[in-house]
Amino acid sequence: MLSRLDRVAYRAQQYSFALNATVLQETARMLSRTPRAPIPGPVLAEIRRRTEVLYARDLENVATGMYPRELLFQIPTREYARAFPRLLLDTPRIVRRKKRGEYKDIPPVDKGRFPAYYRRTFHWQTDGYLSEHSAEVYDLGVELLFRGTADVMRRQIIPPVTRWLRDSGVAPGRVRLLDIACGTGRGLSQLATAHPLLRFHGVDLSPYYVQAARKRLRDVAEVSLTVENAEQLPWADATFDVVTSVYLFHELPRNARRNVIAEAWRVLKPGGLLVIEDSAQPSESPGLAVVLGGFSAEFHEPFYADYLEDDLADLLGERGFAVESVEPHLVAKVVVARKP
Repeated sequence: MLSRLDRVAYRAQQYSFALNATVLQETARMLSRTPRAPIPGPVLAEIRRRTEVLYARDLENVATGMYPRELLFQIPTREYARAFPRLLLDTPRIVRRKKRGEYKDIPPVDKGRFPAYYRRTFHWQTDGYLSEHSAEVYDLGVELLFRGTADVMRRQIIPPVTRWLRDSGVAPGRVRLLDIACGTGRGLSQLATAHPLLRFHGVDLSPYYVQAARKRLRDVAEVSLTVENAEQLPWADATFDVVTSVYLFHELPRNARRNVIAEAWRVLKPGGLLVIEDSAQPSESPGLAVVLGGFSAEFHEPFYADYLEDDLADLLGERGFAVESVEPHLVAKVVVARKP
């Protein structure tokens, strides 16, 4: 149950985070003399409207039992406090890298292990995804970028899982869930809070991010994390009941997107659930076209422009999935599908 006090406290928390993040962003832009591309008034109004809709959806999901109340207030304050000085000190390097276009500024790596599209500084972040430093500051950086809504958007993958569990009749202790590109484990952590009896698995290409995920998920009863390329998953056919993925596909070239979808199909059981969350696309969010179009250059997302034209629902349908819903959530979308 949610009390009136809960709702007030939640909105105060979100507005406070948004205000602080805005101040930090604008201060960094001013000090680095980085101009911001103007956003038309109607687009700003649409973003504000979508933000309020997202907050209302978050509260409603708790009220209807989609996930527990504690997720509303599960901001890792201590973790962010430790990461903030490192992120702040690193900001000048990020700005210089962006101005110089140094997208290959990463540590030496085994080129046979990491595909070419992965060996770059996504978001201009130091070391790309290939260092302990990157893993330690990533979550805070994303929350600041999205002004405190990243976790709110991320947990919108939980309601489809909750509904599937209710409808399937399978005992939670027998359900195996795979999170593709699990990163530092934020999505798995929220899923485990909502459904602690599931058997969780995660895969990511960065050993540093998987190491961070292991720390975050150390108290989860049953979880297994693996460093592998999602284009070639190390599990047998029809291993998992549920497959999830958050914010992966916009960072993949077109052929890799299809390879990952093919692997998700392969490892998912017939009747199994696939839930993908990623950036909004023009198909369901035409009002955000101006913002979406500028994201690629601003944050070094080399495959993002192609992603915008490669609709996720169509992509899943091509592979044989039965798409059940496409839901916009601020600047993200959640696509829910089943393997017949």
